[in-house]
Amino acid sequence: MPNFSPIDYAVPGFVVLVLLEMVWARRRRPDAYEPRDTLTSLAFGLGSTAAGALTGGIVFALSMYLYQFRLFDFGPDWWTIWWLWPLCFVLDDLAYYWFHRCAHRIRWFWASHVNHHSSQHYNLSTALRQTWSGFIALTFIFRIPLAVLGFHPAMILFVGAFNLIYQFWIHTEAIGRMPRWFEAVMNTPSHHRVHHATNPLYLDRNYAGTFIVWDRLFGTFQEERASERIRYGIVKQLGSFNLLWAVFHEWIGIAQDVWRAPWRYKFSYLWRPPGWSHDGRRDTSDMIRARWLERRGDTAKPVAAENLIAGEDLPA
Repeated sequence: MPNFSPIDYAVPGFVVLVLLEMVWARRRRPDAYEPRDTLTSLAFGLGSTAAGALTGGIVFALSMYLYQFRLFDFGPDWWTIWWLWPLCFVLDDLAYYWFHRCAHRIRWFWASHVNHHSSQHYNLSTALRQTWSGFIALTFIFRIPLAVLGFHPAMILFVGAFNLIYQFWIHTEAIGRMPRWFEAVMNTPSHHRVHHATNPLYLDRNYAGTFIVWDRLFGTFQEERASERIRYGIVKQLGSFNLLWAVFHEWIGIAQDVWRAPWRYKFSYLWRPPGWSHDGRRDTSDMIRARWLERRGDTAKPVAAENLIAGEDLPA
């Protein structure tokens, strides 16, 4: 099996697409790019690459260790079994969905993932805002079970790289809607714009990596609406282009909350949703959505993120 990462070959394409989008934005959406924001995104990408190089070997070694106890053995020529590759890709994407959902619903994982949502702009450079602290947050635990199933760690890394490559192009406002059949099955710019929004209707929706069917299946899908203009970023915006603050601000926030909280609540600041506080000083996404629905006179409808009916028309 070739020893290379598909991402190495995709990077030149990423650069070309970013430049083309900049040309488009200059004529159609001058506010789509902000120089300092774009530089921060590029720095995020470089830092994430370095962090991955330092920790990737450890994760691979752990996966190889667990691979010894695999439930299914596809033999030494596993890489020649054609149907194994798409199966691994689909299961890896399912694992990504659950990682992504947990990364928004559990503050420990959010501290790492928030990096990706920290920009108030939505363009292809935003896709480069990848975490530096994924290894510390133990986010790799969501994909390692694939090795126990019997998929070779090299295959898992390979299909995971293609999943990441796919997600690059959906970070754009230059594309409206794709054909209906494509929107029904695949993650698209329209679906992912919703995911990056701070609007109460859109908060914590559309966790898909490649296949939007997971959100439709597990009740977390929300379509983009022309009547609900998207506001990007995070609920409490950074207000700064300082790279180190952007990378570590949520970890700092967790440390401060754990230090100040009474003993009975300390671990809750790690495992409860972002925005949770023991004294109600802050709001979770469910609380924000509940107030929004109440203001719109829609108190009869369920308000929890897991229960909001996707695509349902809400009163104006």
